[in-house]
This record gives sequence, C-alpha cells and structure tokens, in this order.
Amino acid sequence: MLRPRRTSLFLDLVLLAFLACLAGFITYRVTVHLDYTWHWGEIPQYILRHDRQDGRWLPNYLLLGLFTTLRLSVWGGLLALAIGLAMALARTGRSLYRQLIARTYVQLLRNLPPLVIIFLFYFFLADQVIPHLELDVRARQAGPAVRSLLSLLLAEPGSISAFLSAVCTLALFEGAYITEILRAGIESVDRGQWEAARALGLRRGQMLRHVILPQAVRRVLPALAGQFISLVKDSSIVSVISIQELTYQGSQLMASTYLTIEVWVTVALMYMLLTYPCSLLVSGLERRLARRT
Repeated sequence: MLRPRRTSLFLDLVLLAFLACLAGFITYRVTVHLDYTWHWGEIPQYILRHDRQDGRWLPNYLLLGLFTTLRLSVWGGLLALAIGLAMALARTGRSLYRQLIARTYVQLLRNLPPLVIIFLFYFFLADQVIPHLELDVRARQAGPAVRSLLSLLLAEPGSISAFLSAVCTLALFEGAYITEILRAGIESVDRGQWEAARALGLRRGQMLRHVILPQAVRRVLPALAGQFISLVKDSSIVSVISIQELTYQGSQLMASTYLTIEVWVTVALMYMLLTYPCSLLVSGLERRLARRT
C-alpha cells in the first residue's frame, strides 16, 4: 500500500528538481547573456507617488490602472451575470422565439474573435447610444461629493461614457459564456424537482426562483467564479480602445520610459495579485461543495 505513495513522492521530487534546474538555467541566461540594464529602482515611483503639497502618498499610473481593471471586472461581471441569467432562462424556456434569440446571441459572441467584438460593440455603443445620454456632461455638473463617488465607483467624470462602453462590451462578451454555464446548471437539475414544484402549484417563475435556480447556481458556482477570473484577464483587451486600465497604463509607461521588462513583469505580478486570490477562493468553493455532496 505504501509503494504507490513512495513512487508518487519520488516523481514529485524529480519534477521539482527539474523545475529548479530550469529556473536556474533561465536566470543564468537572463543575467549573463541578456544585454539589458535593469532599473527596478524606478518602478515603485510609478506605483505610488508622493504629493509634496499634501505630504501624502497617492496612487500613480500602475496602481490607478489596477483600480480601473478592478472596477471594469466588478461591473462587467455583474452585468454579464444579469445578461447570462436572462439568456439562460430564455434558452431553457418554452418560447421558441426567445430560444432562437438566446441561441443566436451565444453562437455569435462565442464564434467571433474577442478583439473584433470589442471594436464592433464599443464603437456602436460609443458613437450611437451612450453619447446621447450626456453622462459626461451631467457628471461634470454634479456636486463635489457626487463627482468623488463617481470617481471611486466608476471613472473620472470626463471618462464615464468610455468606461461604461467598455463595461457593456465586456459584459456582452462574457455573458455568452455565463449563459452556457447557467444553462448547464439549470438542465442538470433533476426533472423530479420540476415535477415536485409543479405539484405544489408553483408557477414557472416561482419554480425557478425558489427551487431550480438555487440548486443550479450551487452546482455551477465554481465555474462562475472561474469565469470571473477569465473576465479579469480579458479586461486587458479594452486597452486597444484607450481605456486606462492596467495593460494600457503599462504600455504607455513602457513607451515613455523604455523599461520594457520591468514594466511588464510588474504588470503581470499585479494581475496575479487580482486573480490568484480568486483562484484560491474557487478551490475552496470546490472543496466545500465536494464535502457537501
């Protein structure tokens, strides 16, 4: 009984030794053969800056980009969840018309390159819909407290339209995948649950709200959390439409300072700071749900 465990431990040690040798080789090649002068000491000033007038430390380019990425991810995730839930209910509903609309949405969004989707939906929203709402003008005319709240939750008053366009674009793209996740969860609920709820005299909306959706969401919760992690990483795509999130700030900083490797390594670590805790949370959810079942 102990032999398989010892064999597994030996293979793990061999793998760790191989990875250590590989890391050492890469470090040696980078430090000895790479013709590059490192300037890691200049990176912290682009994360935090010291305001001499107020004597406070304030976020600089990279940290501001990280905050924008976080806002994009949160609002995009909430909107994508709402879109995905509506489309999943349409796909599993009785109306053929709604099923066709939801299926067309999913197939269209899942079979187009993300960059093409970003350009199409962003320029449509930015040019045809959001400017007519005059959100930037109203934000500038608001009081100081409202402007501060908008800057904290969304973006600077002059950039709210662009920010909301990016949020809607991300939500439409990610909503297609959330639709399929929720649809699979709804269809995984045993038919007996539907019949039992129907026998109690519940209407379809009541069945979904009180019986079906709680079970479906519990089953697909790890997948939904994993999709949120994917959304955080996919938010870097909106840098091509000049949304000042982390990737955009990193590219602008690299172009102005020529600190190519230092900037991108720092950007990668900041993305890890966002996604790795989410990955740990997903793993914890999976273990907890496994114990319950």
